[in-house]
Amino acid sequence: MAADGGAVEQGVHVGKKKAPKRYWDSQAEAGSKGAGEGQVTERVNQRPEKTRRKKTERRGKKLISGKVDPFPGPAPVPKERRQKFERGQKNEVRSLSKGRLKDRLSKTEEKIDLALNQAARSDLLLAEEAGFLVGDEGEDTCTIAQDDIAEAVDITSGAKYFNLSLSQFGPYRIDYTRNGRHLLLGGRLGHVASLDWQSKQLQSEMNVMECVNDVRWLHSENMFAVAQRKWLYIYDNQGVELHCVKKFNDVLRMEFLPYHFLLATASSTGFLQYLDVSVGREVSAICTKNGRLDVMTQNQSNAVVHLGHPTGTVTLWSPNQKEPLVKMLCHRGGVRAIAVDKTGTYMVTSGLDRKMKVFDIRSFKPLASYLLPAGATSMTMSQRGLLATCCGDTVQVYKDVCSTPVSRPYMAHRAPGRVWGVQFCPYEDVLGIGHGDGFTSMLVPGAGEANFDALDSNPFRSVKQRQEWEVKALLDKIQPELITLQPSKLGELDTATYQQRHKERVERLGFDPREKEKFEPKLKMKGRSSTGSVQRRKKIIKNEDQRELIKQSLEMKDRADKERKKEEKMTSLGQRSALERFQK
Repeated sequence: MAADGGAVEQGVHVGKKKAPKRYWDSQAEAGSKGAGEGQVTERVNQRPEKTRRKKTERRGKKLISGKVDPFPGPAPVPKERRQKFERGQKNEVRSLSKGRLKDRLSKTEEKIDLALNQAARSDLLLAEEAGFLVGDEGEDTCTIAQDDIAEAVDITSGAKYFNLSLSQFGPYRIDYTRNGRHLLLGGRLGHVASLDWQSKQLQSEMNVMECVNDVRWLHSENMFAVAQRKWLYIYDNQGVELHCVKKFNDVLRMEFLPYHFLLATASSTGFLQYLDVSVGREVSAICTKNGRLDVMTQNQSNAVVHLGHPTGTVTLWSPNQKEPLVKMLCHRGGVRAIAVDKTGTYMVTSGLDRKMKVFDIRSFKPLASYLLPAGATSMTMSQRGLLATCCGDTVQVYKDVCSTPVSRPYMAHRAPGRVWGVQFCPYEDVLGIGHGDGFTSMLVPGAGEANFDALDSNPFRSVKQRQEWEVKALLDKIQPELITLQPSKLGELDTATYQQRHKERVERLGFDPREKEKFEPKLKMKGRSSTGSVQRRKKIIKNEDQRELIKQSLEMKDRADKERKKEEKMTSLGQRSALERFQK
Protein backbone atom coordinates (compact mmCIF):
# COMPACT_ATOMS: atom_id res chain seq x y z
CA MET A 1 0.00 0.00 0.00
CA ALA A 2 2.85 2.35 0.73
CA ALA A 3 4.26 1.76 -2.71
CA ASP A 4 0.85 2.37 -4.33
CA GLY A 5 0.34 5.51 -2.34
CA GLY A 6 3.77 6.79 -3.36
CA ALA A 7 3.00 6.01 -6.99
CA VAL A 8 -0.29 7.85 -6.82
CA GLU A 9 1.35 10.82 -5.14
CA GLN A 10 4.02 10.84 -7.80
CA GLY A 11 1.45 10.66 -10.56
CA VAL A 12 -0.33 13.74 -9.24
CA HIS A 13 2.73 15.92 -9.85
CA VAL A 14 3.61 14.67 -13.32
CA GLY A 15 2.76 17.88 -15.16
CA LYS A 16 3.80 20.25 -12.39
CA LYS A 17 7.21 19.96 -10.75
CA LYS A 18 7.36 20.63 -7.06
CA ALA A 19 10.05 22.98 -5.77
CA PRO A 20 12.54 21.34 -3.40
CA LYS A 21 12.02 22.16 0.26
CA ARG A 22 14.71 23.86 2.25
CA TYR A 23 15.69 22.51 5.62
CA TRP A 24 14.27 25.38 7.63
CA ASP A 25 11.02 25.28 5.59
CA SER A 26 10.44 21.67 6.58
CA GLN A 27 11.28 22.51 10.20
CA ALA A 28 8.85 25.41 10.06
CA GLU A 29 6.05 23.17 8.75
CA ALA A 30 6.76 20.61 11.42
CA GLY A 31 6.69 23.25 14.11
CA SER A 32 3.50 24.82 12.83
CA LYS A 33 1.53 21.70 13.78
CA GLY A 34 2.16 22.16 17.48
CA ALA A 35 3.00 25.85 17.80
CA GLY A 36 1.72 29.22 16.81
CA GLU A 37 2.66 31.41 13.89
CA GLY A 38 5.08 33.49 15.97
CA GLN A 39 7.19 30.47 16.93
CA VAL A 40 7.34 29.32 13.30
CA THR A 41 8.59 32.72 12.15
CA GLU A 42 11.22 32.76 14.89
CA ARG A 43 12.56 29.34 13.86
CA VAL A 44 12.69 30.32 10.18
CA ASN A 45 14.67 33.45 10.99
CA GLN A 46 17.07 31.68 13.36
CA ARG A 47 18.04 28.85 11.01
CA PRO A 48 20.29 30.85 8.61
CA GLU A 49 21.98 32.46 11.63
CA LYS A 50 22.92 29.05 13.04
CA THR A 51 24.26 27.91 9.66
CA ARG A 52 26.33 31.08 9.33
CA ARG A 53 27.72 30.65 12.84
CA LYS A 54 28.76 27.04 12.17
CA LYS A 55 30.57 28.06 8.97
CA THR A 56 32.41 30.76 10.89
CA GLU A 57 33.45 28.27 13.55
CA ARG A 58 34.73 25.85 10.91
CA ARG A 59 37.02 28.51 9.41
CA GLY A 60 39.28 28.32 12.45
CA LYS A 61 38.23 31.46 14.30
CA LYS A 62 36.65 29.43 17.07
CA LEU A 63 36.31 25.70 17.49
CA ILE A 64 33.05 23.96 18.44
CA SER A 65 34.50 22.99 21.80
CA GLY A 66 35.15 26.65 22.56
CA LYS A 67 38.93 26.44 22.31
CA VAL A 68 40.92 28.77 20.07
CA ASP A 69 43.09 27.34 17.29
CA PRO A 70 46.73 28.00 18.30
CA PHE A 71 47.84 27.87 14.62
CA PRO A 72 45.20 29.77 12.61
CA GLY A 73 45.36 29.81 8.82
CA PRO A 74 47.34 27.60 6.47
CA ALA A 75 50.78 26.38 7.47
CA PRO A 76 53.60 28.63 6.22
CA VAL A 77 55.95 27.40 3.49
CA PRO A 78 59.70 27.81 4.12
CA LYS A 79 61.50 30.18 1.75
CA GLU A 80 64.19 27.61 1.05
CA ARG A 81 61.63 25.24 -0.47
CA ARG A 82 59.97 28.04 -2.44
CA GLN A 83 63.26 29.06 -4.04
CA LYS A 84 63.56 25.61 -5.58
CA PHE A 85 60.44 26.20 -7.73
CA GLU A 86 60.74 29.93 -8.47
CA ARG A 87 60.83 30.86 -12.17
CA GLY A 88 61.65 34.58 -12.10
CA GLN A 89 60.70 37.86 -10.46
CA LYS A 90 57.19 39.17 -9.94
CA ASN A 91 55.61 41.81 -12.18
CA GLU A 92 55.33 45.34 -10.80
CA VAL A 93 51.56 45.83 -10.71
CA ARG A 94 51.52 49.09 -8.73
CA SER A 95 53.08 51.14 -11.52
CA LEU A 96 50.26 50.29 -13.93
CA SER A 97 47.43 52.75 -14.38
CA LYS A 98 45.07 50.52 -16.37
CA GLY A 99 42.46 48.94 -14.14
CA ARG A 100 41.68 45.86 -16.20
CA LEU A 101 45.29 45.06 -16.95
CA LYS A 102 46.20 45.60 -13.33
CA ASP A 103 43.46 43.19 -12.20
CA ARG A 104 44.51 40.53 -14.71
CA LEU A 105 48.16 40.74 -13.74
CA SER A 106 47.34 40.64 -10.05
CA LYS A 107 45.17 37.55 -10.55
CA THR A 108 47.92 35.92 -12.59
CA GLU A 109 50.45 36.63 -9.84
CA GLU A 110 48.08 35.10 -7.29
CA LYS A 111 47.79 31.93 -9.38
CA ILE A 112 51.57 31.73 -9.79
CA ASP A 113 52.06 32.18 -6.05
CA LEU A 114 49.45 29.49 -5.33
CA ALA A 115 51.14 27.06 -7.72
CA LEU A 116 54.51 27.85 -6.12
CA ASN A 117 53.19 27.09 -2.64
CA GLN A 118 51.50 23.89 -3.77
CA ALA A 119 54.68 22.68 -5.48
CA ALA A 120 56.70 23.45 -2.34
CA ARG A 121 54.15 21.65 -0.15
CA SER A 122 54.05 18.60 -2.44
CA ASP A 123 57.82 18.37 -2.17
CA LEU A 124 57.29 17.40 1.45
CA LEU A 125 55.25 14.37 0.34
CA LEU A 126 58.15 12.87 -1.64
CA ALA A 127 59.10 10.49 1.11
CA GLU A 128 61.10 8.10 -1.08
CA GLU A 129 64.85 8.48 -0.64
CA ALA A 130 67.68 6.95 -2.60
CA GLY A 131 70.00 4.70 -0.63
CA PHE A 132 73.30 3.05 -1.50
CA LEU A 133 74.80 -0.29 -0.63
CA VAL A 134 76.84 -0.17 2.59
CA GLY A 135 79.03 -3.07 3.63
CA ASP A 136 80.08 -4.18 7.07
CA GLU A 137 83.24 -2.93 8.73
CA GLY A 138 86.18 -3.86 6.53
CA GLU A 139 83.93 -5.30 3.80
CA ASP A 140 84.17 -4.06 0.22
CA THR A 141 80.81 -3.59 -1.53
CA CYS A 142 82.15 -4.81 -4.89
CA THR A 143 82.60 -8.29 -3.41
CA ILE A 144 78.93 -8.68 -2.49
CA ALA A 145 77.20 -11.10 -4.85
CA GLN A 146 73.84 -10.49 -6.50
CA ASP A 147 72.31 -13.57 -4.85
CA ASP A 148 73.14 -12.18 -1.39
CA ILE A 149 71.55 -8.82 -2.27
CA ALA A 150 68.39 -10.50 -3.62
CA GLU A 151 68.01 -12.49 -0.40
CA ALA A 152 68.51 -9.45 1.84
CA VAL A 153 65.95 -7.16 0.15
CA ASP A 154 62.18 -7.53 0.09
CA ILE A 155 60.33 -9.91 -2.20
CA THR A 156 59.35 -7.24 -4.75
CA SER A 157 62.90 -5.94 -5.12
CA GLY A 158 64.38 -9.43 -5.09
CA ALA A 159 62.18 -10.43 -8.04
CA LYS A 160 63.90 -7.74 -10.15
CA TYR A 161 67.07 -9.82 -10.25
CA PHE A 162 66.66 -12.52 -12.90
CA ASN A 163 68.35 -14.09 -15.94
CA LEU A 164 66.87 -14.88 -19.35
CA SER A 165 68.71 -17.72 -21.05
CA LEU A 166 68.63 -16.91 -24.78
CA SER A 167 71.83 -18.46 -26.04
CA GLN A 168 70.55 -19.35 -29.51
CA PHE A 169 70.22 -15.86 -31.06
CA GLY A 170 72.60 -13.71 -28.96
CA PRO A 171 74.35 -11.43 -28.21
CA TYR A 172 71.57 -8.95 -27.37
CA ARG A 173 71.07 -5.19 -27.54
CA ILE A 174 68.56 -3.81 -24.99
CA ASP A 175 66.51 -0.66 -24.42
CA TYR A 176 64.10 0.51 -21.68
CA THR A 177 61.19 2.90 -22.12
CA ARG A 178 61.41 6.37 -20.54
CA ASN A 179 59.15 5.34 -17.66
CA GLY A 180 61.16 2.15 -17.04
CA ARG A 181 58.22 -0.20 -17.47
CA HIS A 182 58.92 -2.04 -20.72
CA LEU A 183 62.01 -3.76 -22.09
CA LEU A 184 63.06 -4.32 -25.71
CA LEU A 185 65.51 -7.09 -26.69
CA GLY A 186 67.24 -7.43 -30.05
CA GLY A 187 69.41 -10.46 -30.79
CA ARG A 188 72.26 -10.32 -33.26
CA LEU A 189 70.80 -13.26 -35.21
CA GLY A 190 67.33 -11.72 -35.67
CA HIS A 191 65.41 -12.38 -32.44
CA VAL A 192 63.33 -9.32 -31.35
CA ALA A 193 61.08 -9.33 -28.25
CA SER A 194 59.25 -6.71 -26.18
CA LEU A 195 57.92 -7.36 -22.68
CA ASP A 196 56.78 -5.82 -19.42
CA TRP A 197 59.84 -6.87 -17.45
CA GLN A 198 58.33 -6.21 -13.99
CA SER A 199 55.30 -8.48 -14.48
CA LYS A 200 57.24 -10.75 -16.95
CA GLN A 201 54.42 -10.46 -19.52
CA LEU A 202 55.52 -10.93 -23.12
CA GLN A 203 54.01 -8.41 -25.58
CA SER A 204 55.53 -9.54 -28.87
CA GLU A 205 58.22 -11.89 -30.10
CA MET A 206 59.46 -12.52 -33.63
CA ASN A 207 62.48 -13.36 -35.74
CA VAL A 208 63.24 -10.97 -38.59
CA MET A 209 65.45 -13.61 -40.28
CA GLU A 210 68.43 -11.26 -40.72
CA CYS A 211 71.10 -9.50 -38.67
CA VAL A 212 69.92 -6.95 -36.06
CA ASN A 213 72.37 -4.16 -35.20
CA ASP A 214 70.34 -2.12 -32.70
CA VAL A 215 66.84 -1.67 -31.27
CA ARG A 216 65.21 1.44 -29.81
CA TRP A 217 61.84 2.40 -28.33
CA LEU A 218 60.13 5.44 -29.85
CA HIS A 219 57.95 7.97 -27.97
CA SER A 220 55.81 5.27 -26.28
CA GLU A 221 55.74 1.52 -25.72
CA ASN A 222 53.49 1.06 -28.78
CA MET A 223 56.25 1.55 -31.39
CA PHE A 224 59.90 0.58 -31.67
CA ALA A 225 62.60 0.76 -34.34
CA VAL A 226 64.90 -2.06 -35.41
CA ALA A 227 68.12 -1.44 -37.34
CA GLN A 228 68.38 -4.54 -39.50
CA ARG A 229 71.10 -5.59 -41.89
CA LYS A 230 70.04 -3.41 -44.79
CA TRP A 231 67.25 -0.99 -43.82
CA LEU A 232 65.47 0.57 -40.86
CA TYR A 233 62.13 -0.97 -39.82
CA ILE A 234 59.36 0.33 -37.54
CA TYR A 235 57.15 -2.18 -35.65
CA ASP A 236 54.22 -1.85 -33.23
CA ASN A 237 53.94 -3.56 -29.85
CA GLN A 238 52.36 -6.64 -31.44
CA GLY A 239 55.28 -7.17 -33.82
CA VAL A 240 53.45 -5.93 -36.93
CA GLU A 241 55.67 -4.12 -39.43
CA LEU A 242 54.51 -0.52 -39.88
CA HIS A 243 57.23 1.04 -42.05
CA CYS A 244 60.36 0.14 -43.94
CA VAL A 245 62.47 3.30 -44.27
CA LYS A 246 64.81 2.60 -47.17
CA LYS A 247 66.49 6.01 -46.95
CA PHE A 248 68.13 4.83 -43.73
CA ASN A 249 70.39 1.99 -44.84
CA ASP A 250 73.23 0.17 -43.05
CA VAL A 251 72.28 1.62 -39.65
CA LEU A 252 74.53 0.55 -36.76
CA ARG A 253 73.37 2.70 -33.79
CA MET A 254 70.25 4.67 -32.93
CA GLU A 255 69.19 7.30 -30.39
CA PHE A 256 65.67 8.69 -29.87
CA LEU A 257 65.17 12.34 -28.82
CA PRO A 258 61.84 12.25 -26.94
CA TYR A 259 61.07 15.99 -26.76
CA HIS A 260 61.82 16.50 -30.49
CA PHE A 261 60.31 13.20 -31.76
CA LEU A 262 63.54 12.60 -33.69
CA LEU A 263 65.23 9.26 -34.32
CA ALA A 264 68.95 9.79 -34.89
CA THR A 265 70.79 7.00 -36.72
CA ALA A 266 74.49 6.39 -37.39
CA SER A 267 75.42 4.16 -40.33
CA SER A 268 78.45 2.22 -41.47
CA THR A 269 78.82 4.60 -44.44
CA GLY A 270 79.56 7.55 -42.11
CA PHE A 271 76.16 9.28 -42.35
CA LEU A 272 74.25 10.76 -39.41
CA GLN A 273 70.52 10.97 -40.25
CA TYR A 274 67.50 12.35 -38.37
CA LEU A 275 63.96 11.00 -38.85
CA ASP A 276 60.91 12.86 -37.52
CA VAL A 277 58.66 10.03 -36.35
CA SER A 278 55.63 12.30 -35.88
CA VAL A 279 55.35 13.04 -39.64
CA GLY A 280 57.66 10.37 -41.10
CA ARG A 281 60.01 12.86 -42.75
CA GLU A 282 63.79 12.93 -42.94
CA VAL A 283 64.93 16.12 -41.23
CA SER A 284 68.63 16.04 -41.95
CA ALA A 285 71.36 13.81 -43.45
CA ILE A 286 74.93 14.71 -42.53
CA CYS A 287 78.11 13.13 -43.91
CA THR A 288 80.53 13.09 -40.97
CA LYS A 289 83.55 12.11 -43.17
CA ASN A 290 84.94 10.01 -40.32
CA GLY A 291 84.25 6.47 -41.53
CA ARG A 292 82.24 3.81 -39.75
CA LEU A 293 79.99 5.09 -36.90
CA ASP A 294 79.45 2.43 -34.24
CA VAL A 295 79.78 4.58 -31.07
CA MET A 296 76.87 6.92 -30.37
CA THR A 297 75.00 8.52 -27.46
CA GLN A 298 72.94 11.62 -26.74
CA ASN A 299 73.07 14.49 -24.26
CA GLN A 300 69.64 14.48 -22.58
CA SER A 301 69.87 18.13 -21.52
CA ASN A 302 70.26 19.69 -25.00
CA ALA A 303 69.60 16.76 -27.43
CA VAL A 304 73.08 17.01 -28.97
CA VAL A 305 74.39 13.72 -30.42
CA HIS A 306 77.90 12.54 -29.45
CA LEU A 307 79.79 10.33 -31.91
CA GLY A 308 83.03 8.40 -31.33
CA HIS A 309 85.43 7.79 -34.22
CA PRO A 310 88.34 5.40 -34.90
CA THR A 311 90.72 8.37 -34.95
CA GLY A 312 90.25 8.93 -31.18
CA THR A 313 88.05 12.02 -31.60
CA VAL A 314 84.57 12.72 -30.28
CA THR A 315 82.30 15.03 -32.27
CA LEU A 316 79.09 16.79 -31.18
CA TRP A 317 76.35 17.19 -33.80
CA SER A 318 73.13 19.11 -34.34
CA PRO A 319 70.71 18.60 -37.28
CA ASN A 320 71.04 22.31 -38.14
CA GLN A 321 74.70 22.23 -39.19
CA LYS A 322 76.67 20.13 -41.63
CA GLU A 323 79.83 20.59 -39.58
CA PRO A 324 80.36 19.35 -35.99
CA LEU A 325 79.61 21.77 -33.16
CA VAL A 326 82.67 20.57 -31.24
CA LYS A 327 85.51 18.23 -32.17
CA MET A 328 87.62 16.84 -29.29
CA LEU A 329 90.69 14.64 -29.33
CA CYS A 330 90.05 12.30 -26.40
CA HIS A 331 92.21 9.19 -26.94
CA ARG A 332 95.32 8.07 -28.78
CA GLY A 333 93.40 5.11 -30.14
CA GLY A 334 89.87 4.62 -31.40
CA VAL A 335 86.91 5.52 -29.17
CA ARG A 336 84.97 2.45 -28.02
CA ALA A 337 82.25 3.87 -25.71
CA ILE A 338 80.75 7.22 -24.62
CA ALA A 339 78.41 8.09 -21.75
CA VAL A 340 76.90 11.48 -20.75
CA ASP A 341 75.23 12.18 -17.41
CA LYS A 342 71.64 13.35 -17.04
CA THR A 343 72.52 17.01 -16.43
CA GLY A 344 74.69 17.21 -19.54
CA THR A 345 77.72 18.44 -17.56
CA TYR A 346 80.10 15.47 -17.68
CA MET A 347 81.11 13.05 -20.45
CA VAL A 348 82.97 9.78 -19.91
CA THR A 349 84.83 8.12 -22.79
CA SER A 350 86.78 4.88 -23.24
CA GLY A 351 89.27 4.03 -25.97
CA LEU A 352 91.62 1.41 -27.33
CA ASP A 353 94.42 2.90 -25.24
CA ARG A 354 92.74 1.22 -22.20
CA LYS A 355 91.97 4.57 -20.58
CA MET A 356 88.70 5.93 -19.24
CA LYS A 357 88.55 9.74 -19.19
CA VAL A 358 86.08 12.15 -17.60
CA PHE A 359 85.47 15.49 -19.39
CA ASP A 360 83.67 18.65 -18.37
CA ILE A 361 81.48 19.52 -21.37
CA ARG A 362 81.19 23.17 -20.28
CA SER A 363 84.92 23.79 -20.71
CA PHE A 364 85.80 20.68 -22.79
CA LYS A 365 88.69 19.87 -20.47
CA PRO A 366 89.61 16.49 -18.94
CA LEU A 367 88.95 16.13 -15.21
CA ALA A 368 90.27 12.63 -14.52
CA SER A 369 91.83 9.67 -16.29
CA TYR A 370 91.76 6.02 -15.21
CA LEU A 371 93.68 3.06 -16.57
CA LEU A 372 91.55 -0.05 -17.02
CA PRO A 373 92.82 -3.61 -17.44
CA ALA A 374 91.09 -3.57 -20.83
CA GLY A 375 89.16 -0.87 -22.62
CA ALA A 376 85.43 -0.68 -21.87
CA THR A 377 83.30 -1.80 -24.80
CA SER A 378 80.08 -0.14 -23.55
CA MET A 379 79.18 2.40 -20.86
CA THR A 380 76.06 4.02 -19.44
CA MET A 381 75.20 6.43 -16.62
CA SER A 382 72.24 6.26 -14.25
CA GLN A 383 69.91 9.02 -13.09
CA ARG A 384 71.86 9.29 -9.83
CA GLY A 385 75.28 9.52 -11.49
CA LEU A 386 76.48 5.90 -11.27
CA LEU A 387 78.67 4.74 -14.15
CA ALA A 388 78.51 1.18 -15.51
CA THR A 389 81.40 -0.11 -17.67
CA CYS A 390 81.68 -3.45 -19.45
CA CYS A 391 84.75 -5.31 -20.57
CA GLY A 392 84.30 -8.84 -21.87
CA ASP A 393 81.90 -10.58 -19.50
CA THR A 394 82.63 -8.32 -16.49
CA VAL A 395 80.37 -5.42 -15.47
CA GLN A 396 81.71 -2.80 -13.04
CA VAL A 397 79.71 0.06 -11.49
CA TYR A 398 81.50 3.18 -10.24
CA LYS A 399 80.13 5.74 -7.79
CA ASP A 400 80.87 9.53 -7.86
CA VAL A 401 83.31 9.07 -10.74
CA CYS A 402 82.70 12.63 -12.01
CA SER A 403 83.22 14.53 -8.75
CA THR A 404 85.88 12.61 -6.82
CA PRO A 405 88.71 10.28 -7.88
CA VAL A 406 87.85 6.59 -7.35
CA SER A 407 90.20 3.69 -6.76
CA ARG A 408 87.83 0.71 -6.79
CA PRO A 409 84.38 -0.02 -8.22
CA TYR A 410 81.16 0.31 -6.24
CA MET A 411 79.79 -3.03 -7.49
CA ALA A 412 80.89 -5.79 -9.83
CA HIS A 413 79.17 -8.68 -11.58
CA ARG A 414 80.22 -11.38 -14.03
CA ALA A 415 77.71 -12.08 -16.81
CA PRO A 416 77.20 -15.57 -18.35
CA GLY A 417 78.45 -14.35 -21.75
CA ARG A 418 80.26 -11.52 -23.47
CA VAL A 419 78.44 -8.23 -22.79
CA TRP A 420 77.13 -6.40 -25.86
CA GLY A 421 74.96 -3.65 -24.30
CA VAL A 422 74.04 -2.21 -20.89
CA GLN A 423 71.48 0.35 -19.73
CA PHE A 424 70.15 1.52 -16.37
CA CYS A 425 66.39 1.21 -15.92
CA PRO A 426 64.82 4.63 -15.19
CA TYR A 427 63.32 5.05 -11.69
CA GLU A 428 64.56 1.59 -10.65
CA ASP A 429 67.73 0.33 -8.97
CA VAL A 430 68.25 -2.06 -11.86
CA LEU A 431 70.95 -2.41 -14.52
CA GLY A 432 69.99 -4.32 -17.67
CA ILE A 433 72.78 -6.35 -19.28
CA GLY A 434 72.52 -7.84 -22.77
CA HIS A 435 75.12 -10.50 -23.39
CA GLY A 436 75.80 -13.50 -25.58
CA ASP A 437 73.80 -15.87 -23.39
CA GLY A 438 70.68 -13.70 -23.12
CA PHE A 439 69.70 -10.97 -20.66
CA THR A 440 70.47 -10.29 -16.99
CA SER A 441 68.73 -7.84 -14.67
CA MET A 442 71.23 -6.71 -12.01
CA LEU A 443 70.35 -4.98 -8.72
CA VAL A 444 72.29 -1.73 -8.16
CA PRO A 445 71.10 0.09 -5.00
CA GLY A 446 70.98 3.88 -5.42
CA ALA A 447 70.99 3.90 -9.23
CA GLY A 448 67.47 5.15 -10.01
CA GLU A 449 65.61 8.31 -9.10
CA ALA A 450 63.35 7.66 -6.13
CA ASN A 451 60.48 10.00 -7.18
CA PHE A 452 59.09 10.21 -10.72
CA ASP A 453 57.18 12.98 -12.48
CA ALA A 454 53.77 11.49 -13.31
CA LEU A 455 53.08 14.14 -15.96
CA ASP A 456 56.27 13.34 -17.88
CA SER A 457 56.93 9.62 -17.41
CA ASN A 458 54.50 7.63 -15.30
CA PRO A 459 55.27 3.89 -14.89
CA PHE A 460 51.70 3.19 -13.72
CA ARG A 461 49.73 5.14 -16.32
CA SER A 462 46.63 3.70 -17.95
CA VAL A 463 45.78 3.55 -21.64
CA LYS A 464 43.73 6.75 -21.41
CA GLN A 465 46.53 8.58 -19.63
CA ARG A 466 49.01 7.44 -22.27
CA GLN A 467 46.77 8.71 -25.07
CA GLU A 468 46.37 12.10 -23.41
CA TRP A 469 50.11 12.28 -22.80
CA GLU A 470 50.81 11.61 -26.48
CA VAL A 471 48.55 14.49 -27.55
CA LYS A 472 50.18 16.89 -25.09
CA ALA A 473 53.66 15.76 -26.08
CA LEU A 474 52.90 16.40 -29.76
CA LEU A 475 51.56 19.86 -28.93
CA ASP A 476 54.72 20.63 -26.91
CA LYS A 477 57.05 19.21 -29.56
CA ILE A 478 60.32 21.14 -29.92
CA GLN A 479 61.44 21.92 -33.44
CA PRO A 480 64.82 20.56 -34.64
CA GLU A 481 66.03 24.10 -35.37
CA LEU A 482 66.23 24.74 -31.61
CA ILE A 483 68.84 22.04 -30.94
CA THR A 484 71.96 23.95 -29.91
CA LEU A 485 74.94 23.42 -27.67
CA GLN A 486 73.68 26.03 -25.15
CA PRO A 487 69.84 26.08 -25.01
CA SER A 488 69.90 28.90 -22.43
CA LYS A 489 71.11 31.29 -25.16
CA LEU A 490 67.87 30.91 -27.14
CA GLY A 491 65.91 33.39 -25.03
CA GLU A 492 68.62 36.03 -24.82
CA LEU A 493 68.81 39.19 -26.94
CA ASP A 494 71.66 39.66 -29.40
CA THR A 495 72.69 43.14 -28.22
CA ALA A 496 75.34 43.74 -30.88
CA THR A 497 72.98 42.93 -33.74
CA TYR A 498 70.19 45.03 -32.22
CA GLN A 499 72.43 48.08 -31.82
CA GLN A 500 73.73 47.71 -35.37
CA ARG A 501 70.18 47.55 -36.78
CA HIS A 502 69.18 50.61 -34.77
CA LYS A 503 72.19 52.52 -36.05
CA GLU A 504 71.32 51.63 -39.66
CA ARG A 505 67.74 52.72 -39.07
CA VAL A 506 68.85 56.10 -37.70
CA GLU A 507 71.08 56.63 -40.74
CA ARG A 508 68.24 55.71 -43.07
CA LEU A 509 65.62 57.97 -41.41
CA GLY A 510 67.93 60.83 -40.56
CA PHE A 511 66.73 60.99 -36.94
CA ASP A 512 66.48 58.76 -33.90
CA PRO A 513 62.85 57.66 -33.42
CA ARG A 514 63.58 56.67 -29.81
CA GLU A 515 64.72 60.14 -28.74
CA LYS A 516 61.19 61.49 -28.45
CA GLU A 517 59.24 60.41 -25.40
CA LYS A 518 56.45 57.97 -26.04
CA PHE A 519 52.97 59.48 -25.91
CA GLU A 520 50.85 58.10 -23.06
CA PRO A 521 47.16 59.19 -23.14
CA LYS A 522 45.67 60.44 -19.90
CA LEU A 523 43.13 58.34 -18.10
CA LYS A 524 39.57 59.56 -18.75
CA MET A 525 36.36 58.53 -17.04
CA LYS A 526 32.94 57.40 -18.25
CA GLY A 527 34.27 54.84 -20.70
CA ARG A 528 36.42 57.26 -22.70
CA SER A 529 39.58 55.32 -21.84
CA SER A 530 38.59 52.09 -23.52
CA THR A 531 41.19 50.24 -25.56
CA GLY A 532 39.76 51.45 -28.87
CA SER A 533 39.66 55.11 -27.90
CA VAL A 534 43.20 55.00 -26.46
CA GLN A 535 44.55 53.49 -29.66
CA ARG A 536 42.66 56.09 -31.69
CA ARG A 537 44.20 58.95 -29.73
CA LYS A 538 47.66 57.45 -30.11
CA LYS A 539 47.11 57.13 -33.84
CA ILE A 540 46.07 60.80 -34.10
CA ILE A 541 49.24 61.97 -32.34
CA LYS A 542 51.33 59.64 -34.49
CA ASN A 543 49.71 61.03 -37.66
CA GLU A 544 50.37 64.60 -36.49
CA ASP A 545 54.05 63.81 -36.01
CA GLN A 546 54.20 62.22 -39.42
CA ARG A 547 52.36 65.20 -40.93
CA GLU A 548 55.00 67.56 -39.54
CA LEU A 549 57.80 65.42 -40.88
CA ILE A 550 56.14 65.20 -44.32
CA LYS A 551 55.56 68.97 -44.33
CA GLN A 552 59.19 69.66 -43.52
CA SER A 553 60.41 67.24 -46.17
CA LEU A 554 58.09 68.87 -48.79
CA GLU A 555 59.32 72.34 -47.87
CA MET A 556 62.91 71.23 -48.20
CA LYS A 557 62.10 69.62 -51.54
CA ASP A 558 60.39 72.82 -52.85
CA ARG A 559 63.32 74.93 -51.68
CA ALA A 560 65.75 72.62 -53.43
CA ASP A 561 63.67 72.75 -56.66
CA LYS A 562 63.61 76.56 -56.62
CA GLU A 563 67.37 76.75 -56.12
CA ARG A 564 67.91 74.25 -58.91
CA LYS A 565 65.69 76.23 -61.33
CA LYS A 566 67.42 79.47 -60.41
CA GLU A 567 70.82 77.96 -61.11
CA GLU A 568 69.61 76.61 -64.45
CA LYS A 569 68.29 80.06 -65.42
CA MET A 570 71.57 81.74 -64.53
CA THR A 571 73.56 79.26 -66.54
CA SER A 572 71.23 79.63 -69.51
CA LEU A 573 71.54 83.47 -69.45
CA GLY A 574 75.31 83.30 -69.34
CA GLN A 575 75.48 81.09 -72.47
CA ARG A 576 73.24 83.27 -74.75
CA SER A 577 74.86 85.14 -77.66
CA ALA A 578 74.35 88.84 -78.52
CA LEU A 579 71.96 88.19 -81.46
CA GLU A 580 69.75 85.84 -79.39
CA ARG A 581 68.60 88.84 -77.32
CA PHE A 582 66.39 90.03 -80.27
CA GLN A 583 64.60 86.68 -80.66
CA LYS A 584 61.03 86.54 -79.49
